[in-house]
Amino acid sequence: MEIVIFGAPGVGKGTQAKILSEKLDIPHISTGDILREAVSSKSELGLQVQEIMAKGELVPNDLMGKVIKERLYKLKDQNGFILDGYPRTIDQVYIFNQICKELNYDNVCLLEIQVPFEVIIERLTKRRLCAECNSIVNVDDSKDRTTCPKCGTKNSLIQRDDDSFDVVSNRLKIYKEITSPILDFYRENNCLKMITINGQQDLNKVNHDIMNELVKVCV
Repeated sequence: MEIVIFGAPGVGKGTQAKILSEKLDIPHISTGDILREAVSSKSELGLQVQEIMAKGELVPNDLMGKVIKERLYKLKDQNGFILDGYPRTIDQVYIFNQICKELNYDNVCLLEIQVPFEVIIERLTKRRLCAECNSIVNVDDSKDRTTCPKCGTKNSLIQRDDDSFDVVSNRLKIYKEITSPILDFYRENNCLKMITINGQQDLNKVNHDIMNELVKVCV
């Protein structure tokens, strides 16, 4: 099963992708994780995208295309993939379509998760990274807003640059103007099987709805 999981930043794509990866036994490819790993490792790719990511802007199409093609090629012998965070522009759609054609991925399903922007802003600006256990948590889950609710370490919660209000707002602006038109493109061209899920529900209910729709549409 080949799934492109789609939606604005903060709708829960990463969370659902990880759950689906375990349930369906197919790999989860997170472009955000790939790029953050590159930045942390100070690799050539990381140096190129570090400043771009800090501003909440999109990595250039040709650069992302190379990253995605390389990763999908490595998964050819597996049961499919869950792609999280790509494509994000119409130009990337054309690149992705070409990649799928070259690698013979011909049963791709687009899974869209919808959440209102005001809910997304609240979600993301309350996210914190624990410097001790590397967990991503909601600051409201901490008793004193500084202690990690996962490992209990005090004064370990930090806000990532890409979760600040200004960056989140910019990311949503980019999504609305540049990324969301992808949905209309796919609908008009009937390129992929498409599913839309309400992401403002309980996490388990969201996953339940996704699994039901995948069985109907993508198997």
